[in-house]
Amino acid sequence: MSTANTAPAPIIEARKLEKSYPQPDGSRIQVIAATDLAIYPGQIIALLGASGCGKSTLLRMLTGLSPASAGAVYWHGQPVQGESPNVSIVFQSFALFPWLTVLENVEAPLEARGMPPMERHKRALRIIDAVGLDGFESAYPKELSGGMKQRVGVARALVVEPEVLFMDEPFSALDVLTAETLRGELLELWLDRKIPTRAIFIVTHNIEEAVVLADRIIVLGRNPAHIHADFAVSIPHPRDRKGAKFIELVDSIYRVLTRPEHKDDTAPPRTYAPGAMVPPKTIMLPHTRPGGMAGLLEILADQGGRADLHRLADELSLEVDALLPTVDTAVLLGFLRVEEGDAIITPLGQEFAAANIQTRKTIFRKAAIANVPLIRQMEQALKAKSNRTLDEEFFRDLLDEQFSEEESRRQLETAIQWGRYAEIFDYDAETGKLTLTEA
Repeated sequence: MSTANTAPAPIIEARKLEKSYPQPDGSRIQVIAATDLAIYPGQIIALLGASGCGKSTLLRMLTGLSPASAGAVYWHGQPVQGESPNVSIVFQSFALFPWLTVLENVEAPLEARGMPPMERHKRALRIIDAVGLDGFESAYPKELSGGMKQRVGVARALVVEPEVLFMDEPFSALDVLTAETLRGELLELWLDRKIPTRAIFIVTHNIEEAVVLADRIIVLGRNPAHIHADFAVSIPHPRDRKGAKFIELVDSIYRVLTRPEHKDDTAPPRTYAPGAMVPPKTIMLPHTRPGGMAGLLEILADQGGRADLHRLADELSLEVDALLPTVDTAVLLGFLRVEEGDAIITPLGQEFAAANIQTRKTIFRKAAIANVPLIRQMEQALKAKSNRTLDEEFFRDLLDEQFSEEESRRQLETAIQWGRYAEIFDYDAETGKLTLTEA
């Protein structure tokens, strides 16, 4: 046992861990800035951040699934080389073998490790019972609900008795009630020491989930990913969501997430050879619809132009993090500003909220061209063509230099949606062609 004056040694430690991807032109896109992070025994750690900020990439580097571009991961003070440390991962997508029963799915990692059949059978049955799946040992995944499938995923991860359990948005694919039940069951296993796991590291974008579960909450900034804030949580379990300390911590985290993007000047997102021209930085678009943002501005205008975001989300029966992309969109366009967790409508936002449909489109068009580099780039490229038409693949190729293939697709979909709403260009889904809308 450690004394009050002696901090325990970390199980896993990242030192100056970085991730970047080389590009054909010789440049590199940095997605994870040099990061120091330690996982200590006896803690549930939540890694919190917006979608696409690099949370899962960092998790994969910590577990050995993805190599780092620089820096190193240490396991009990020794650099990890070759063999992965004693960890397990629970994925968002369940990732079960459909041709195996529940028992066979849970036994699979033990079989891969060469454990004798009788021993692995007994251990699998014990963990199946612990996660509430007894009676379903012979069922196949197709017979199970989403919550039960995730229980199988948790059992399969725990059956190898990992020293650190990693969970990558494990409850985000489930309905609200099922997710809440599984959080409670995970806490019960942890607090009652029904599992030998010494630490849990959970990736999430849900603020309240992080505060319900974690002893420590790390907030990840983006562009490139970096540790933006680190909160210690001293609220005893079970945690009351309506309690003053709970609400105060949620508000504090919310304020951090809604501050203007933190810039890490020591870690530029992309490096270039000497003398090479540096193109303007691409801004990641929040994946929201203009109509949703318009509704938010109308509500704020009705409430006097200012509202506490946490209370507003509660009034709208939303998770607090579900409102962030819409807020980010309004801030990006200059319709809102955020101060200490409060959303404050700007004069332009007031004008937008009060306008008719056509005037809103005009205001949105001017704001998008002025504040969103991708929209401006799309308009300029279309103007440069004599027929004012380009294939969407042209823009996707440009985005592929900044984002992953999946995120490039999502960014272009959002940009097209915004551009069509603002009548900057038309889009033909059958041909994939964009055509400039002439003034």
